[in-house]
Amino acid sequence: MNNQDKKSPKKIGLRLNKFISYNSSYSRKEADKLIKEGFVKVDGKIITEDFFEVDIKNSKVFVKNKRIYQKKDFTAIVYHKGKGELVTHKDERGRTTIFHKLPSRFSHFNPVGRLDYASSGLLLLVDSPVIADFLMRSNLEREYLLKIKGKITDKVIEAMQNGLEIKNCIKGAHAKTTIKDMSFSPFLDFSISEPSGGYQKLKVLINEGKNRELRRFFGYFDLEVVELKRVAFGIIELGMLKEGKWRFFENSEYEKLREFLKENKIFY
Repeated sequence: MNNQDKKSPKKIGLRLNKFISYNSSYSRKEADKLIKEGFVKVDGKIITEDFFEVDIKNSKVFVKNKRIYQKKDFTAIVYHKGKGELVTHKDERGRTTIFHKLPSRFSHFNPVGRLDYASSGLLLLVDSPVIADFLMRSNLEREYLLKIKGKITDKVIEAMQNGLEIKNCIKGAHAKTTIKDMSFSPFLDFSISEPSGGYQKLKVLINEGKNRELRRFFGYFDLEVVELKRVAFGIIELGMLKEGKWRFFENSEYEKLREFLKENKIFY
């Protein structure tokens, strides 16, 4: 995995109940109860706050006077998400989520970012919330295949090359979004097919993972993204993995990820 801008975060924060549940046999609910009942200490101080955040690299966490250490082992999988699946653990409206499709043993895994309901393709999941959050915020390359309704003009190409700032615009965003202003970095690379039947296909390479970023970008130019498929994230490629199927990381992929985490002082 390559990262053009290697940043070493000084502090990696995580909710105390998540830290306990990930690094011990306690469930999230059990951790909440232990915290409320005063059985949890952080750096020698009893913590009873539900939303307390620990520094996973430096904080010393004890449950019933037993030290809870940060795990260094983790498991990661690649999943081929289909359209019409939500990237969430639960949906109040009973809609299909990725966890309806995945085996139950992955129910506690954390998705690395999201693909929206109408999008498909490669989704990474890790049993470490810290790694998932770090990868989501990293500037690793993401590769997408798009089908656009409309024509890619010179103005759109210029924005892809130079970046874009938009204000008070929700085109391409979720209907209930409150985010109206966004900035888009220049695309790392892109290729555009010839127009056909009022549509154009693109392959784009970006290194951000903002909310509905590509739909918002093209929506600003009144272009509708009718198909969006992620085919790569860093060195991980979707390849021939069929929709609705998953696979574990290969040994070489684990090695590259561990190197990347070590370079960025995650877990080390």
